[in-house]
Amino acid sequence: MSLRDLKIKTGVVKRLYKEEKSYRKEVENQQKRIDKLTEDGTDEYTIAKQKEVLQESLNMIPDCQNRLKEAHKELQKLLENKDASWNETEELRQAEEIFEEVNKEIEI
Repeated sequence: MSLRDLKIKTGVVKRLYKEEKSYRKEVENQQKRIDKLTEDGTDEYTIAKQKEVLQESLNMIPDCQNRLKEAHKELQKLLENKDASWNETEELRQAEEIFEEVNKEIEI
């Protein structure tokens, strides 16, 4: 494996991690929007449509988590079998940083 492979895997984990966080934030915001609409007495059709949007976001989270777990495992394998030439490189530092951040934040 090359340093380029490490950089690619790190990028994949970063992207999926951001995507997963984004869906969680979207769910939170959508739920607040639905609560406000309900509180304001908005018609049921509008609320039902907003609930559909919420459900779509909720459905995306497990898929995103599965892809993140898989990418995280691949990055872990690369880090466990790292090449000595990678020591003290920016790519290795970034890979270890995102690996630890994801490790702390989600159930893997």
